Amino acid sequence: MLRGVALRPTRQRIALGRLLYAKGDRHVTAEILHEEAMRARVPVSLATVYNTLHQFTQAGLLREVAVDGAKTYFDTNVSDHHHFLVEGENQLMDIHGDHMLVSGLPEAPEGMEIARIDVVVRLRRKGKNS
Repeated sequence: MLRGVALRPTRQRIALGRLLYAKGDRHVTAEILHEEAMRARVPVSLATVYNTLHQFTQAGLLREVAVDGAKTYFDTNVSDHHHFLVEGENQLMDIHGDHMLVSGLPEAPEGMEIARIDVVVRLRRKGKNS
C-alpha cells in the first residue's frame, strides 16, 4: 500500500499502518494512535505519529476531518461521505449511504472550484442539556 503511493515503507510507517487499518474503517486522532502504538510496544514519538498521519493524508490513504478547528480526526474511509459527531464523547461516525443532499451552495470564487464538502452533524444523548 505504501509503495503504491510512493511512500517508503519504513518500520514505523508499516507499524502505524497496521494499527490504522487492521480494524477496518475508523476515525482516530494522533493521540489515540500514539496511545495504541505505545500499548503495542511500537517505539514512536507523538511527532512521528502526526507526521505519518499527514503523509498518509497527502498520499490519499487517509481523509482529514477537522472538528471545531481544534480537533482533527483521520478517517481510513477516504470515500466521499459525511459524519456524525457525538458531542462530549469525541466520537466520530460515518453517515452511510446517500442519505444527505447538500444544496444551495455558493458559486466558487473566480478561478476556484469546490473540491469537497464536509458535513458534520452534531449529536448528543437524549436528555442532556447543552
